[in-house]
Amino acid sequence: MGVKNFINRGLFLCVTGLFVFLSSCGTKTEKQDGNEFNHEKVKQQFVKANQQVVVKENDEMDYYQKSHQMTFVKTTSGIRYYVYKASTKGDSIKNDDIVKINYTVSLLDGTECYSSKTDGSKEFRVGMENIENGLHKALLFLKSGDKALILIPSHLAHGLLGDSKKIPPQSPIVYDIEILSVTKTQSN
Repeated sequence: MGVKNFINRGLFLCVTGLFVFLSSCGTKTEKQDGNEFNHEKVKQQFVKANQQVVVKENDEMDYYQKSHQMTFVKTTSGIRYYVYKASTKGDSIKNDDIVKINYTVSLLDGTECYSSKTDGSKEFRVGMENIENGLHKALLFLKSGDKALILIPSHLAHGLLGDSKKIPPQSPIVYDIEILSVTKTQSN
């Protein structure tokens, strides 16, 4: 697990732990230093804030889809993908396969962040390596040779903190990918 995913997961676990702690305390109001503290109210505020982020990102991805006049497939996790050049004879991708891709990563506003043109192709094991979780999930819908656009919500990309380089906090990202090769492993 990379440092970025470790930090995002650690932050997620801290927030989740706080949420669980507060919700386990029931709905009672406590007096602390003369101030009332309502656990249920704090819990509701966390839920509302999270819902607002999800709605905002969903609206942004809807706008991206409409403005580019593309019909994306939306998965249950919130990832959207659009295959603009389908492979006619490529293998479907499964967890543990080793894939090699050319890519461009950008923000929804078109700001390019990373590209295989400057950083080289990526090769990694699906479901196993330090790549955005959303990319791992999206690849399971694609085949070797496909070219696709993938919209990844921030919670499956770089989360609350961004990548501390080019991707800001809570930013959905766009992967424009070409799957160059898929190598099946012995477990497949």
